[in-house]
Amino acid sequence: MVRVPLTDDERERGERLGQALRAARAGRSMVDVAAEAGISVETLRKIETGRIPTPAFFTVTAIADAVGLPLDQLRAAVTPAASPPLSAAS
Repeated sequence: MVRVPLTDDERERGERLGQALRAARAGRSMVDVAAEAGISVETLRKIETGRIPTPAFFTVTAIADAVGLPLDQLRAAVTPAASPPLSAAS
C-alpha cells in the first residue's frame, strides 16, 4: 500500500494537535502520561512534536483522557477557526 503524502494543512494540524496535548500535559512528565495512556514515551514525544501528524484516534483519546482534556476542547484547539464543523461539511 502506498501512502499519499500529507498536505501542508495536515502537517500543520498535526503540529497543533501536538501543541495542544503538550500544553494540556502541563507539568506532568511524559513518562507518567504515556504510561497512563498505554503508549510509549517515544510515541507521545513524536505526537507532541508533530512527527506523527495523524496518530490513531484511540491513541489521541487515550492521551486526552490521561491529561484530562475533553475531546471537544482538543478539536477546537486543532481546527482552524475558518473550518466548518464536520456535520456541516458533509
